[in-house]
Amino acid sequence: MIVVAIGVQVYYLHHNVFDLGLVGLAEFVPLPILALPAGALADRASRRVIAAVAGALNVCIAAVLLAITVIGTGSIWPYLGVGVLAGTMTAIGSPASRALTPELVPGELLQGAIALRNVAGQIGVVVGPAIGGVIYYAAPAAVYAVAAVLLTAAFLAFVALPPTITRNEEPVNWENLVAGVNFIVRTRTILGVVLLDLFGVLLGDPIALAPVFATTILHGGSIVLGALRASMSVGALLAAYLISRKPLQWPAGPTMLVVVASFGVSTIVFGISRWLPLSLAALFVSGFVDMVSVNIRATMLAVITPMRLQGRVNAVEFVFISASNELGAFEAGGVAALIGTVRAVVLGGALMIGIAGSWRKLFPELSRVGKLEDLEPASV
Repeated sequence: MIVVAIGVQVYYLHHNVFDLGLVGLAEFVPLPILALPAGALADRASRRVIAAVAGALNVCIAAVLLAITVIGTGSIWPYLGVGVLAGTMTAIGSPASRALTPELVPGELLQGAIALRNVAGQIGVVVGPAIGGVIYYAAPAAVYAVAAVLLTAAFLAFVALPPTITRNEEPVNWENLVAGVNFIVRTRTILGVVLLDLFGVLLGDPIALAPVFATTILHGGSIVLGALRASMSVGALLAAYLISRKPLQWPAGPTMLVVVASFGVSTIVFGISRWLPLSLAALFVSGFVDMVSVNIRATMLAVITPMRLQGRVNAVEFVFISASNELGAFEAGGVAALIGTVRAVVLGGALMIGIAGSWRKLFPELSRVGKLEDLEPASV
């Protein structure tokens, strides 16, 4: 809801698309800067307390945006300041909140719990912008007022969680600060699955070019664009729901490679399609298989990572995810400008199939990973 409202307000200030990019950049900059200290903090202090503090900051952000809207501004600077604050909150809160899942949930329920977490996220992605758009049309300030109420409920939910304790008393030095990076590099299965997801988003995600397909290839408008974006989200939501009901029973490593290759195939189909139902079906499949890969990666990370390193490893992985999303959109636009939109999407899908095939040789440890329920924490 907030993202939609900010996007409209920032664009209406000067009708400059570049301003939207600046807000996104302001939100991203704190992530790589604060990732290592935030991860170390999540492994030393109570993760529940850190998550609650981040939740309180979220409420403050909504309140500040409400004040900006009521008072009015002709400058982008207040929104850039809010973007930096939001990025700081995300950088500090995300490692702790993500690491809470394996801490609170028994191992045999972990895969389903992570899937439910993804269900919640996808509901926000699908429903949030629609509700935010409707409320903004009625009263722009009301979006932030409603968001503040909902974020307060989320803050109270964190406060109500069972108490968590300080993980360890390791000395604060460079070695412990980069322990998450070292663990990922040293643990080949984790390195393989994280890099596979990174390259997948960088090379194969077609959604950044959806506006071009909606207008010039499928000859539609904003409604077609909304349908394309919703189709991918609905596929992801269905996959997360099914996994939450019945966790994956197939070997995780081979399944990961298969779904990544399937993502590539569906991307190619979307790229060459000129028929809206086929395009929607291709994006639905893309969202479905992508969510399967996300769930496998998140579960492997949660189970294989020792509890004392959860915060630091999650912090590094979160930077990878955020960077790949931002750079993926940039890469898609750049390649499309060079070789054309359709060729760019088809090439990205083909590269994804090639990467999935090569990963068996590059990361044989990943291809040998069995069922998620049989995984155990790695030795440090």
